Amino acid sequence: MTAPVTPTHCPYCALQCGMNLTPAPGGGVAVTERADFPVNRGALCGKGRTAPALLSSRVRLTSPLVRTGGVLRPAGWDEALSRTAEGLARARADHGPDACGVFGGGGLTNEKAYTLGKFARVVLGTSQIDYNGRFCMSSAAAAGVRAFGLDRGLPFPLEDVPRTGCVILVGSNLAETMPPALRFVTELRENGGTLIVVDPRRTRTAEQADLHLAPRPGTDLALALGMLHLVVAEGRTDAEYIRDRTSGWEEARAAAMAHWPEYVERITGVSVPELRAAVRMFCEPENAMVLTARGPEQQSKGTDTVSAWINLCLATGRSGRPLSGYGCLTGQGNGQGGREHGQKADQLPGYRKLTDPAARRHVAEVWGIDPATLPGPGRSAYELLDAMGTDIRSLLLMGSNPVVSAPRAAHIEGRLKSLDFLAVADVVLSETAALADVVLPVAQWAEETGTTTSLEGRVLLRRRALSPPEGVRSDLEVLHELAALLGVEKGFPTDPEEVFEELRRASAGGPADYSGITYHRLAKENGVFWPCPAEMSPDTGPAAPETAPGRGGPTASARGSGQGGTGPEGTCPDAVPADPLTDPVAPDTNPVVAGPVDGGDGSGGGGHPGTPRLFLDRFATEDGRARFVPVSHRPVAEEPDDEYPVLLTTGRVVAQYQSGAQTRRVDELNAAAPGPFVEMHPRLAERLGAADGDAVTVVSRRGRAVAPARITTAIRPDTVFMPFHWPGVGRANTLTNPALDPVSRMPEFKACAVRVETAPED
Repeated sequence: MTAPVTPTHCPYCALQCGMNLTPAPGGGVAVTERADFPVNRGALCGKGRTAPALLSSRVRLTSPLVRTGGVLRPAGWDEALSRTAEGLARARADHGPDACGVFGGGGLTNEKAYTLGKFARVVLGTSQIDYNGRFCMSSAAAAGVRAFGLDRGLPFPLEDVPRTGCVILVGSNLAETMPPALRFVTELRENGGTLIVVDPRRTRTAEQADLHLAPRPGTDLALALGMLHLVVAEGRTDAEYIRDRTSGWEEARAAAMAHWPEYVERITGVSVPELRAAVRMFCEPENAMVLTARGPEQQSKGTDTVSAWINLCLATGRSGRPLSGYGCLTGQGNGQGGREHGQKADQLPGYRKLTDPAARRHVAEVWGIDPATLPGPGRSAYELLDAMGTDIRSLLLMGSNPVVSAPRAAHIEGRLKSLDFLAVADVVLSETAALADVVLPVAQWAEETGTTTSLEGRVLLRRRALSPPEGVRSDLEVLHELAALLGVEKGFPTDPEEVFEELRRASAGGPADYSGITYHRLAKENGVFWPCPAEMSPDTGPAAPETAPGRGGPTASARGSGQGGTGPEGTCPDAVPADPLTDPVAPDTNPVVAGPVDGGDGSGGGGHPGTPRLFLDRFATEDGRARFVPVSHRPVAEEPDDEYPVLLTTGRVVAQYQSGAQTRRVDELNAAAPGPFVEMHPRLAERLGAADGDAVTVVSRRGRAVAPARITTAIRPDTVFMPFHWPGVGRANTLTNPALDPVSRMPEFKACAVRVETAPED
């Protein structure tokens, strides 16, 4: 008998790499290659390959915990849920609904994110909900909305990248953060295209570049403006495109012309010849792209920084054209879908605005409530966490670990401890969960079905391959039970497909329209790109792909190594029987054409195939034009001085992920990356008298961290780098600055002033 194979997706980053799960000897599942998924074609990084290790009861929670006498002890579900409901109800009764906070995560499925937002607003009546994705993609999202009228990380599929002429990769280390994606830029160069990498460190990705620009941290905005200045000065603008497809050019042009090359060299440290070379490489090919990641985005001016790179694309006629344009490399597993369906402070499902009366009416009708009862926008993520213990007295937290991941983390840890009540739903006992009054153990990626939306805007189906351990429940079951205990007995189903059907209705007509997407269709078509406002008719099937990018239809116009691995034996339940959703799926057949099939208006006939490529006809603004935004350089919120003379920047390493709550529990990954370090240039090390491996102390105005020195010429002499995956004395986010971008409310993770000292011997 052939063992059942469950096609699904990796639980980690926004690539959402395809993988197959098969029963492993002794129980649990093993990862095997899934070559039909076009993003990774079977290749996986070490995190994806070892993901089943987290299904082991040895490393995860399998029973609720409640705090008694200051100590967490095992408890039954009835007690844990009752304590949670009581804690939330007490805060609401004593201090009002906004005394209840809800904090979500970019790893939650669309169904969970949608239900969490609904729970906060309908059951608790609170405006105080946000999620950790605010710390990841919010600046790019804000810049995309104000330029294009729509935020979808990539407005084109990754398969377009190797076919363009030049890619500027800004603040992304794909080789370590998304290893399977590196092949797209490798293929770009094999096809004759060029790669420019902008990063203060010579990373593994920068080593692949034709040109590496190493600006001082926090100066990406000036760099983009300097390049636009040269585009204008050298006559490389696309005047016809600017006239026909954009607005606001004169103001943006004037702002850029104030940033002449020599001035930009003084700010950034990037030489004028390097600037001119970058402009030439970007402008000479017929097609080119700019892709940004956390480097330019996690700044107190991140929105303006991304806007400057978008302006460069618009001035050269790139955006909204085949094989060209601007895109954001979304980071978290459901970082795209997680910011579309209601767990953000200012948002309703379908990427609707909470302040829009029509949006409130539509969603309220789906939810069966009075629109007047919907609360307004609440605090952003850092501001919500900072208000704990004062305005916010109780918190329900799902899928996040701010003790490690938040800026000024020691302060946030103190705010969490000051709450009257904290409940955490998570897979493992994270550093944040260890502070909770109640800990609720929840199911993982392989134990439940649900959807995610990748960095391409491709909605995907994760399939359940095995049952969770006894004592573990799904997040949907947790929210269903809590809603009932708090007096709302209907409207919170536990079946993910039923939740998705409601999400479809709630998103219908919104910018992120999922109404034409069904579970059956996702299984059949290997994912569907949103917006997709109409189902395919049963006898039509997915449209055949074209050989070259086609013309966008009405929807686009309106809106825009495969090695196996096993977990520990004998610790996971047997695989569940196969069902229709676990049948093998066909190779990717998503069409290139963005418009409807046969029906003409997307509402009938053949239905809608989804929208792999946005903006080919018009942008999602009222007049259909992309908007230039005039921006100017400004310094980081905390410049170096005599007391703190060095800049700290932070990031990831290949073997760990986000706060490390999961990956630090996988032996193979820990062996590859066992702890934090401080990367520094030999000149700085010589001044300190530090040798490679010596313990050094990094001090900022917010605290200190201690970690071994890693000495390398791959970093600027005025900069140190620390990865942020670890708690304790090496916690990088003890040091980081919570200065917020005025538009996106993104903290400035990527640049703060520090001093480095040799650590005293024990």
